[in-house]
Amino acid sequence: MAEEVLNTHNASILLSAANKSHYPKDDLPEVALAGRSNVGKSSFINTLLDRKKLARTSSKPGKTQLLNFYNIDDKLRFVDVPGYGYAKVSKAERAKWGKMIEEYLVTRDNLRVVVSLVDLRHEPTADDVQMYDFLKYYEIPVIIVATKADKVPRGKWNKQEALIKKKLNFDSQDSFVVFSSETKDGYNQAWDTILENL
Repeated sequence: MAEEVLNTHNASILLSAANKSHYPKDDLPEVALAGRSNVGKSSFINTLLDRKKLARTSSKPGKTQLLNFYNIDDKLRFVDVPGYGYAKVSKAERAKWGKMIEEYLVTRDNLRVVVSLVDLRHEPTADDVQMYDFLKYYEIPVIIVATKADKVPRGKWNKQEALIKKKLNFDSQDSFVVFSSETKDGYNQAWDTILENL
C-alpha cells in the first residue's frame, strides 16, 4: 500500500517546464502520466493523492500546455504531460507539444514508468495507439490505466478491457488497471503497480 511508503498528502506542484533546462536537477524517480485531453488525467492524479484540486481539472480540454511536476513526499514525482488529440489546438501548437513530450520521455533519466490513460468506455484512439507504440519502441515501462470505469457496468469491464488490449496490441508483460476516480476502484492496484516500477 502506498500510504505505508509515502505520505501521499504531502504533495504539491513543484514547477512547470517547457523543456529540459527547466526539469528538476536531482535524481528523484518520476512517473509520467499521459493520455488524451479529457481522459481523466487530473482526476486520476487527485484521486491517487487524495486531494480535490491539486491537479486542476478543466472543462476546456487541452489546458495543460507544459510538463507539470508534482512533488510527492520528497520521494517521488508525478509528471503530468499535456493531453494529446485535442482538435482546437493548432497543428503547430500540437507539434510543439509533441516535441516537448518526446524530449521528456526519451531523454529523462529520472523517468521510471509511464501511466498511459485510456477511456474504458471506448476503443483506444489512433493517438492512444501511437503513444503505446512509442513507449514500446523506446522500451519505456508502461502501465495502461482505463479510466471512467464507473460509467461502464461492472459486468462489461472484461469485455471492454479485451477490446482495448486488442486495439493496442497489448503486451502481456505490461500492467493493466481498470480505474474510477468516482468509486476509487483500481486505487490500490494503481499505486501497487506504480511502486513496483520504482
